[in-house]
Amino acid sequence: MGSRKVTSSEHLDWQGRHVTVAGLGVSGIPAAKVLHARGAHVTVVNDGDDARAREQAAELEALGITVRLGDGATLPEGTELVVTAPGWKPDKPLFTAARAAGLEIWGDVELAWRLRGPDAAPWLAITGTNGKTTTTQMLASILRAAGLRTAAVGNIGVSLLDAVLGDEQYDVLAVELSSYQLHWAPSLRAHSAAVLNLAPDHLDWHGSMEAYAADKGRVYEGNRVACVYNVADKATEDLVREADVEEGCRAIGFTLGTPGPSQLGVVEGILVDRAFVEDRHKNAQELAEVSDVNPPAPHNIANALAAAALARAFGVPARAVRDGLRDFTPDAHRISHVADVDSVAYVDDSKATNTHAAEASLAAYESIVWIAGGLAKGATFDELVAKSAKRLRGVVLIGQDRALIREALARHAPEVPVVDLDRTDTGAMLAAVQEASRLAVAGDTVLLAPACASMDMFANYNKRGDAFAEAVRELGS
Repeated sequence: MGSRKVTSSEHLDWQGRHVTVAGLGVSGIPAAKVLHARGAHVTVVNDGDDARAREQAAELEALGITVRLGDGATLPEGTELVVTAPGWKPDKPLFTAARAAGLEIWGDVELAWRLRGPDAAPWLAITGTNGKTTTTQMLASILRAAGLRTAAVGNIGVSLLDAVLGDEQYDVLAVELSSYQLHWAPSLRAHSAAVLNLAPDHLDWHGSMEAYAADKGRVYEGNRVACVYNVADKATEDLVREADVEEGCRAIGFTLGTPGPSQLGVVEGILVDRAFVEDRHKNAQELAEVSDVNPPAPHNIANALAAAALARAFGVPARAVRDGLRDFTPDAHRISHVADVDSVAYVDDSKATNTHAAEASLAAYESIVWIAGGLAKGATFDELVAKSAKRLRGVVLIGQDRALIREALARHAPEVPVVDLDRTDTGAMLAAVQEASRLAVAGDTVLLAPACASMDMFANYNKRGDAFAEAVRELGS
């Protein structure tokens, strides 16, 4: 960890400035409106030209904002700054032209950071391949339990621009950040930040694992109090070592084992802090019991420890950690217990859309009938299957790329019975649950942890999880 002093963002005069906003949608439209209201000349460019885009364009044009549909590649003449939706890839021609002209390119997170007032709430930032949303929501729950005015914002669905510029006054913000958002946020400087884990994801966007990790690592730049890393994932600690931070900022680890000094961990079912205590070489502070974490699966306990570390870095008392974790209820489709049928538990983790998330989910149960498959997005499954083979009672495969998982099972778990469902109709999930129930015995868990995206069969992972829960209810009836 290097050190440097980072000054606050400079005041910006937008009057008459020519700004190009790349992309309509949840970030582009608010950005265009905010900049227009501050006197900038705003042009919005968008690749698509469908009915929805035309409707959004009409709304902006009524305000006096220029919108150009069907051409997101050409840089408008006179542009002085580009503000982009986070999902636009860095190699798009628009950005190539902007860089050639010496222009800055900001994302909506960068814009929100620059527009903060002088007394703005500090940010506690969270990124990682998996667990971001749950950890951010846990952190917000802990902060509220401490009596602080807060909100879970960012990639979580609440616009950072709304949080920063709205009438609500906050003491601190719990901020979820994706690798896309961090790529386009060069001046972001959080109070403290955590990288939960790193596994291959979105490599088509970033170009390489190294570039993906580097963008995740941006969250540590300029941290003031704590850089929180995962002791079990050395790549996260490496990112801390590479970061330039403010003088006095500390590296804080979290572990499912017994914590060393400057770490949070677990001792005999208790979450303990050996980082934010007097004489951390000798003392530890009890924070909560493992049973206070909902659900108490290993990866979710890790999420809780990361959230606790960020809260403690902000000065939150131990009691608030316990109360906040007890108050927290996870979103649907995240290792959610649906029902028990004939002494078999049915668990919905449809949000496990990649192999890293599925591995964490599978590690939470001893004997599993696994429902998996969907769109692999270039993933391979050998490592996942090899690590999880001893827990598998049986497997039911669904979706477009199920053959990739079947082949990995043949290599690493040939003795595990596999049902391969070659159907994508609306009844496919009911058939999968029925097949899983035939493979399961009392005490088993039937686990939907697809390790794949859902769009081959379902609109999104929520719809996939809803179909599973409905199938379980039908089975039970």
